[in-house]
Amino acid sequence: MLPGAQKNEVLVIGGGPAGATAATLLAQQGVGVTLMEREKGPRFHIGESLMPETYWTLRRLGVLDQLKASAFVKKYSVQFVTDSGKESQPFYFFENNPHEASQTWQVLRSEFDTMLLDNAAAHGVDVRYDCRVLEPRMDADQCLGVRFQEKGNEPREFSSRVVVDASGQSLVMGNRLKLKVPDPLLRKGSVWAYFEGALREPGLDEGATLVLQTQGKKGWFWYIPMHNNRVSVGVVSSMDSLFGGGFSHQEIFNRELEACPAAMKRVAPAKRVTDFYATRDFSYTCSQVAGNGWVLAGDALGFLDPIYSSGVFLALKSGELAADAIARSLAKNDLSERSLGNWGPDFLKGMERMKRLVYAFYEGFSFGAFIRKHPEMKRHIIDLLVGDLFKESVDAVIGPMDAMRQEMKQMAVG
Repeated sequence: MLPGAQKNEVLVIGGGPAGATAATLLAQQGVGVTLMEREKGPRFHIGESLMPETYWTLRRLGVLDQLKASAFVKKYSVQFVTDSGKESQPFYFFENNPHEASQTWQVLRSEFDTMLLDNAAAHGVDVRYDCRVLEPRMDADQCLGVRFQEKGNEPREFSSRVVVDASGQSLVMGNRLKLKVPDPLLRKGSVWAYFEGALREPGLDEGATLVLQTQGKKGWFWYIPMHNNRVSVGVVSSMDSLFGGGFSHQEIFNRELEACPAAMKRVAPAKRVTDFYATRDFSYTCSQVAGNGWVLAGDALGFLDPIYSSGVFLALKSGELAADAIARSLAKNDLSERSLGNWGPDFLKGMERMKRLVYAFYEGFSFGAFIRKHPEMKRHIIDLLVGDLFKESVDAVIGPMDAMRQEMKQMAVG
């Protein structure tokens, strides 16, 4: 064992929404938790748009009052704009549920993530910054803790009964155990920036997330109104379409913007206030949710395409489910894969439901046309868009949606 070795009941790797959630909920249940975050200070991150179903986890965390008092823009709906500029009716979340949970927020991730980490510390979590986890410590298939390095110090060992890998796309455990499984149908990339003074929708729709297709349906723009008069604007398309040719991120963004008049019109009066950023090939899942002495959460477990803004919701929900499984497992002294990962099948099934919507979108599926043909299905579509993924009733859309997708393919061939 290395000099200066340390221990606690649970070690959480990563201070994003998944890690902060798991740590806080465990601490609330009397579990000793240490959380290691490699960065000190605000975390720049995309994934600003919350789904309404985040409400229930945020309530358990005890941060709803802070969110209600914040400057974050309120979000009531999502709206789709076709490649021809035709705008769908907004999908208002309160159409299914008048509860206050139907209103959510567009958050600046640096402020939101800091709020969650400060909340974890307030609940007794030992939050440590500038700590880089080097690797898990394994004895055969049992995780015993990690090797880590604090800034300016030599590597040390940390022992814990359970390790929660919430390291995001660093995939500390996933890379060590070769668990990552990329989605071959969703090899996408994105380029984005923040703009100040861009156009906003009036009234209730000011905080709506807009999804705007580029011409030929080759890609799409997200358009997310933020506070401080800023808007997050990014394009998503295939890797080859975006990055083939060796163009700069700015050149790529401007080229795609010209292919999306609806987005260009909204961005035209604005001033860009950040650099351009890019992400590549971001859709994957890991082949295991948990193992003996370890659990995955958030992006360390998997990431779906950002089309429906599911990232933060899935991070919060996986962190919550992982925490509850760990607390039960510690109580009965069973830290096996089966006990720690018993929430996995239902969670992954919910992700698959959302993935169906993602695939349909990239096939050119028209949700407006689908609702006109099957108005009784609108409530199920809204359930999926708010993040109500973990109930069997939403599967009612599968048959009608698959039939319409097949009709589209036949028309394309004919």
